[in-house]
Amino acid sequence: MFLKEFYAIQDGCVAISAAQASMFAKEVAHDFNPLHDEDAKRFCVPGDLLFSLVLEKYGLSRNMHFTFSGMVGHGVLLNFPDSDAERIDVTDNQGKTYLQIERSGEVTRDADLIETLIRDYVAFSGQNFPYVLVPLLAKEKVMFNIDRPLVIYESMTLNLSRLDFVKPKLEMLEPKMEVNGKRATAYLYFQIQANGEVVGSGFKKLAVSGLRDYEAEPMQAFVDEYLARKHGYLGELVAASA
Repeated sequence: MFLKEFYAIQDGCVAISAAQASMFAKEVAHDFNPLHDEDAKRFCVPGDLLFSLVLEKYGLSRNMHFTFSGMVGHGVLLNFPDSDAERIDVTDNQGKTYLQIERSGEVTRDADLIETLIRDYVAFSGQNFPYVLVPLLAKEKVMFNIDRPLVIYESMTLNLSRLDFVKPKLEMLEPKMEVNGKRATAYLYFQIQANGEVVGSGFKKLAVSGLRDYEAEPMQAFVDEYLARKHGYLGELVAASA
């Protein structure tokens, strides 16, 4: 599948370098979260890449729930066990769990369907900042520390009514945010359509830490810098391929 350039197999485990993870975030998901920068001090592999690898290995089930319980650093060796179980843990060689997968219902391994769903989901996911998250923060009158932003992918739930569809498209639904002191939880809801019919739904859950009172000007400056970096990078990609 198209994911092969974003990981390597080492000693029977999946190894993802910072360069591979950063390239996936920027070039597939268009996600420019500083945590996924190759040289970030607190670098971590995008949850969307781990989600994608799960679908590549285990197929797409009617019902799936992903819990991200640890930040995967550069070159961590991950064990994706060969299993047909309804619960699967992705761990490192010391037994630390980074991802828990719960699944049920029928399974498809249709490579074209899975790739289309992955690409559409991660594109949806990559647009969450700033276009969804910033309006939610402004509405709640809070913001993260722009000098040390920490927005973490906690979990994702996916439920499908059937699997015999083609060319799925994700459509965003009304998001919501719950604020509790210095932390907030954002719920980003979506539905999946195919041939004009809703065939599934789900939501992504994000944790936002280090909250403070919302200040429009600093947040706008942060967003402007983020978008300039994004558009500059993607513009260079286009120019290089021309």
